[in-house]
Amino acid sequence: MLHKDLLHMLCLARDKLRLMQDSPLSVQQVADEVGMSLYHFIRLYKAVFGETPNQYQIRMRLEKAKLLLVASDLSITDVCMEVGYSSLGTFSDLFSRRFGMAPSTYREMFRPAVRVSDEVPRQFIPDCFSLMGGAPNLQSNIREASLI
Repeated sequence: MLHKDLLHMLCLARDKLRLMQDSPLSVQQVADEVGMSLYHFIRLYKAVFGETPNQYQIRMRLEKAKLLLVASDLSITDVCMEVGYSSLGTFSDLFSRRFGMAPSTYREMFRPAVRVSDEVPRQFIPDCFSLMGGAPNLQSNIREASLI
């Protein structure tokens, strides 16, 4: 069983890995910040979260890319750069393998759903965001259920 301080450190590390600012932290930098060797950090991280830190970073980048593709007017190249990839080919290949279609096809397929209502459809909102209060309909459903 993991000690709660260790779990807290791993959660903080996950938050740091999620950041996609000008220079995202490497897995080695995050491991150093939480005071663990790289190997130990990766092993514990995967045991707790079910994926390696690198897999998590890729997943977060691609989730952000999905949102940008349907909710912004950025070009696909600009989306690629915005989520931290310097190669459009690498980005397109990863996106296609993960979601079964090219970024341009994804945009063509899902952008009309966003443009009609001017809101981001529920399926594009990460579950963790919905649970933290980001989706008002979900929160009202939870309140209603607790009143019953």
